[in-house]
Amino acid sequence: MFERIQEEIEVVFERDPAAKTKFEVVLNYPGLHAIWIHRLTHKLYLQKHYVLARFISQVGRFFTQVEIHPGATIGRRLFI
Repeated sequence: MFERIQEEIEVVFERDPAAKTKFEVVLNYPGLHAIWIHRLTHKLYLQKHYVLARFISQVGRFFTQVEIHPGATIGRRLFI
């Protein structure tokens, strides 16, 4: 799990020249937060906890302004 988080942070550095520090990326990139929320909600969705997955997804959308449906399959190294 932590290797995947580390990889997603590294993708930000590869694709955004404005990224300076890991701390900045973790705090200030709502696209990254949306991906992390999606990973959680997708697991819940696959376990047939549809309402909980959609609810958490909507709460995440409120904070990040990025909505990814819990049923969507996204690959690795996505950058929003």
